[in-house]
Amino acid sequence: MSRPKILVVGSGFAGTECAHKLEKKLSIDDAEIRLVTPVNHQLYLPLLPHVASGVLTPQAVAVSLRRMLKRTVIIPGGAIGIDTETRSVVISKIDGEEIVEHYDYLLLTPGSVTRQFNIPGVDRFAVGVKTLAEAAWIRDHVIAQLDLAAVAETDEERESRLQFVVVGGGYAGTETAAYLQRLTTEAVKRYPNLDGSLIKWHLVDIAPRLMPELGDKLGQKALKILTKRGLHISLGVSVAECTEDTVTLTDGRKLPCRTLIWTAGVAPSPLIATMGAPTNRGRLVVNADLTVPGLPGVFAFGDAAAVPDIAKGGDAICPPTAQHAMRQGWTAAENVMSAVRGFPLKDYHHKDLGLVVDLGGVKAVSKPLGIPLSGLPAQIVARGYHLGALRTFSARFRTAAGWMLNSLVGDDFVRTGFQAERAASLKDFEYTDVYLTREEILERTRGGASGDGAGEAVRAPAA
Repeated sequence: MSRPKILVVGSGFAGTECAHKLEKKLSIDDAEIRLVTPVNHQLYLPLLPHVASGVLTPQAVAVSLRRMLKRTVIIPGGAIGIDTETRSVVISKIDGEEIVEHYDYLLLTPGSVTRQFNIPGVDRFAVGVKTLAEAAWIRDHVIAQLDLAAVAETDEERESRLQFVVVGGGYAGTETAAYLQRLTTEAVKRYPNLDGSLIKWHLVDIAPRLMPELGDKLGQKALKILTKRGLHISLGVSVAECTEDTVTLTDGRKLPCRTLIWTAGVAPSPLIATMGAPTNRGRLVVNADLTVPGLPGVFAFGDAAAVPDIAKGGDAICPPTAQHAMRQGWTAAENVMSAVRGFPLKDYHHKDLGLVVDLGGVKAVSKPLGIPLSGLPAQIVARGYHLGALRTFSARFRTAAGWMLNSLVGDDFVRTGFQAERAASLKDFEYTDVYLTREEILERTRGGASGDGAGEAVRAPAA
């Protein structure tokens, strides 16, 4: 009797935690585990603002899958279509070749992409904070604006290069704005012909409060810290339109600006739409035990799944956070193990551990287990949480060493140039336009393909 094949799609928190636990609980004779991912690391997203500002190196937040996973087969590519009737997944490998993988159990964790809201210009002129490439590009770009502003021939050009807009007052946007504003404040001291007062960072959010999940007291504390630093925070406002050198806000202001960082929420991976299954605001509808109704052997969890929030009850679904994704990964692994062995599945339950927001230096606000903290105690909790969540010793060491080195010697303001020629559009960084139509999926999965499902090729790219 052949071993059942468990196919995990996605190497974010949910997918990696699931594969890691499956390895621990299932023997090599119990099942074959395969992981589909275009990268060979688990990206620790909460620390991307540290990479964008140069406090940490990219390697610190890219946790090696080959250190974490000992016997999982890693397929270097991205899933671009799913045919649940034939239990097949179409994968585009990183060299462009397309293959079809068959499964007995499919664990869908494709994650999310940056939500754009169909605002004119955002798709072409905004960049998100979802990938290492985006973080590297942002750092190079921000420093480049200082370099170019220092030799600008007109006041108009200088003003547009020294204004920066971050959209989204959640954790990603707030931390990104805080860290990058701190970077430019230090960097401008090395530019003798630049007036630091000309640098303006704008944090914009349509919500009436900054990070409402923190509660009014801590939210106000964070607002006070950032305002005192010189950030211009506009709440109840969003972007109406953007061009290459302007950002127009919904309150009528037109800001000269060549840097628009977009963190205004996330949308589920477009992969979910290729399935034709019921969704809730784009997220795949799942049962409380993470199974997909009507699709035997399919589990979904993480950002792309509408997992019922049993703790809140009613129609509530779990928010797309790293904390939920990790824990859902553990539950999914246990349920797949139960399915393999014929045992009952269990529902996903959680207890909120609280929230941490790192604002740079010794500034932070945190709410561990509901206890509000600010300043140095909050920073210790925030960084301690991140170190604990990193899954390998090498990642923890690199991160802790990076923080220590930065605190001792300060920032460097070097452009690496690796991303200099990279397009700065969301689709180019997040590959949102690579997915197949339903007809294309069926052509690849049912067009005469045969074999044991060990990754048969269906089309190779032209030479």
